[in-house]
Amino acid sequence: MNMAMSSAARGDLMRLSNLFVRTLREDPADAEVDSHKLLVRAGYIRRAAPGIYTWLPLGLKVLARIEKIVRQEMDAIGAQEVHFPALLPREPYEVTGRWDEYGPTLFRLQDRKKADYLLAPTHEEMFTLLVKDLYTSYKDLPVTLYQIQTKYRDEARPRAGLIRGREFIMKDSYSFDIDDAGLDVSYQKHREAYEKIFQRLGLEYVIVSAMSGAMGGSRSEEFLSPSPIGEDTFVKSPGGYAANAEAVTTVVPAALTESEIAGLPAPEVKATPGAASIADLVAFANANYPRAGKSWEATDTLKNVVFMVETPPQPGQPAGAKVVEFPLVIGIPGDREIDPKRLEAALAPAAVRPAEAADFAKYPALVRGFIGPQAIGPQGAKLAEPGQFGLSAIPYLVDPRVVAGTAWISGANLADQHVFGLVAGRDFTADGTIEAAEVKPGDPAPDGSGPLELARGIEMGHIFQLGQKYAKALGLNVLDENGKARTVTMGSYGIGVTRALAALAEANHDDKGLAWPVHLAPAQVHLIATGKGTEVFDAANSLADELIAAGLDVIYDDRPKVSPGVKFADAELLGVPVIVVVGRGLKDGLVEVRLRAGAGAEVPLSEVLTAVQSLLT
Repeated sequence: MNMAMSSAARGDLMRLSNLFVRTLREDPADAEVDSHKLLVRAGYIRRAAPGIYTWLPLGLKVLARIEKIVRQEMDAIGAQEVHFPALLPREPYEVTGRWDEYGPTLFRLQDRKKADYLLAPTHEEMFTLLVKDLYTSYKDLPVTLYQIQTKYRDEARPRAGLIRGREFIMKDSYSFDIDDAGLDVSYQKHREAYEKIFQRLGLEYVIVSAMSGAMGGSRSEEFLSPSPIGEDTFVKSPGGYAANAEAVTTVVPAALTESEIAGLPAPEVKATPGAASIADLVAFANANYPRAGKSWEATDTLKNVVFMVETPPQPGQPAGAKVVEFPLVIGIPGDREIDPKRLEAALAPAAVRPAEAADFAKYPALVRGFIGPQAIGPQGAKLAEPGQFGLSAIPYLVDPRVVAGTAWISGANLADQHVFGLVAGRDFTADGTIEAAEVKPGDPAPDGSGPLELARGIEMGHIFQLGQKYAKALGLNVLDENGKARTVTMGSYGIGVTRALAALAEANHDDKGLAWPVHLAPAQVHLIATGKGTEVFDAANSLADELIAAGLDVIYDDRPKVSPGVKFADAELLGVPVIVVVGRGLKDGLVEVRLRAGAGAEVPLSEVLTAVQSLLT
C-alpha cells in the first residue's frame, strides 16, 4: 500500500530528446501579441487555420491545470459536471430565435439527409432541454450543471491567438431555480466561485457591470483581466463604480421648461460651404459667424450619423422569413464618435453597419455631411406629402444628452447649409434615445462616484441572470408545492478556459520567453545537462529520478548534441519556474539551481532537491 501511494505521488519526467515539441527562434508571421508569439514559439500550440489551433503536449498540461482549478471551485458550490456534443440540431435554436440572431458568426452545416445542424457557440438550449427531460417538480430544484467544452464562432477577424479564436474551450454552467430569490443565491455562489478561480489562477481581475446582449436576461457582470491588448474597454471611478463601456449610462443634463425654451432665439439657416465635417464646421462658424463671449466648439454641434440595421426573423415567424434592413439616423454631440460596441449592444440582436455610398443613393433626401433632424423621424412624418416617400420612414435616435432646451448647430438637409440655434423639444424631437456615443475619460460616473477612467481588459468570465427567457421558449416548467406549473428561472455563467491560458501567458513573460506560475507550469523543474562527458548525463539522470520521486514534474534536456546556449534559450522560452543545470561545476560536486527569472546559485549535488523545494515554496 505504501509503495502504491509512493508511486502515485511520483512526478512526470519529460525528456526533450523525445518530447513532441519544436521551439522557434523567430516570431510567427501572423502573431500580433506576446502571448500568441510565445505560445507558438515555445511549442505549446500550433496554428491549424485562422483562429484554430492544435494543442501540443506542453500546452495541454497547462490547460489541464487550469481546468482542474475550475472544476474544483465549481464542484465546491455543488455544481455537477455534464458534457454535451458540440454538433447540435437546428430546432432548439430556432425555437429561441438564435438560429437567426447569431447571424454569420454561427457555423451551420447539413448532414447527408439535408438536416440542419450547428457547431455550438453556447449551450443554453441544450441545458434547458436536459433539465426539462429529467425534472418535473420544485423538489428537484435548485440544480446547477456545468461542462468544459469546445465552442465555435465564425469570427470575422480572429486575432491575438487564443484571445479571439473560432474554436475555443469554455466552462459554461447553468443554474435552475424555482424563483428569482433562488436565482439570486445561485448567482452569488457563482460570483464568489469565479473570484476564487481567478485568485487561484493568479490573474488580476476587475468585476464590471455588463450588457446581456444576445444572451438576454437582467443582471450581467463581466470578469476582466486588465491588459493593454484587451478587446474590452471598461471604466472605473474613484468611488468604486466599474462597468464595461457598453453598459455605461450617460449622466443626463437637466431639461429646460417650456417657458425657458420659449425665450430662446429662433433657429437660423446659414451657408457653410464645404463644411461637411465637424472640424470644418466649427472652424467655419468661428470665422464667419462668431458669437459673443464664447467660441463655437464641437460640443455645440449635433452630428447625425447614418447606419443600416438588419433585423433577423423573430421567433415564431415561418422558416425562410426575410431579413429586414432599414436606415437609422443617430444624433450625437459633435465632439464624440459612435462606439461600435456600444451601438451593437444597444441594438442587439440586430446587425448594424455604417451606411455606404450605395445606401445614400437609395435615400437621396439624406444629404451626406449636412443631415439635420428637422425632416427625420417624427418631423419627417409631418413633412411627407400624401403618397410620397419622405424621411418619415427613417427612424431617428439621439444621445441622452440631447434633452429639451439644448441648442445645436446641425445640418439643414441642404448641401453647404447648417441650422444654428436648433432647439431640442421645440424645433425637433426624436423617436427615442440610444447609448451609442463613446465614453470619454473624465465623464461623470452614473452613480455620482466621480470622473471615469478608461482601461482595457480581456474578458475572462461573464455571468448572467437569464431569468425565464429560455425556459419559456422551450417549455421548462415544474410543478410547485400547490401542484401548479411554474416556469423555471435560470442563470448562465461562462469562463473562457483557453482565453485564461492566453491571459496568463500575456501576464507572465519577459523578453526571453514565458514565465509560468509554479502551480500552472507544465513542470516545476527544467533540468539541463551540459557537457560531453557521460558523468554529466549520469548525474543528471540520477537527479531526474530523485526529483520525480519527490513528486515534482520535470522537463529534462538530455539532448546530447545540442549546445548549452540553445538549451539555455529553450529553458527561458518554455518558462518552467526552476532551472537546474548540471555542467562544469559537477567536477567540484556542484550544480546550479535558479529561478527562471532570477540569479543562480551553485549547491552540492546532494542538496539540489532541498534547494529546488525551497525555491518552489
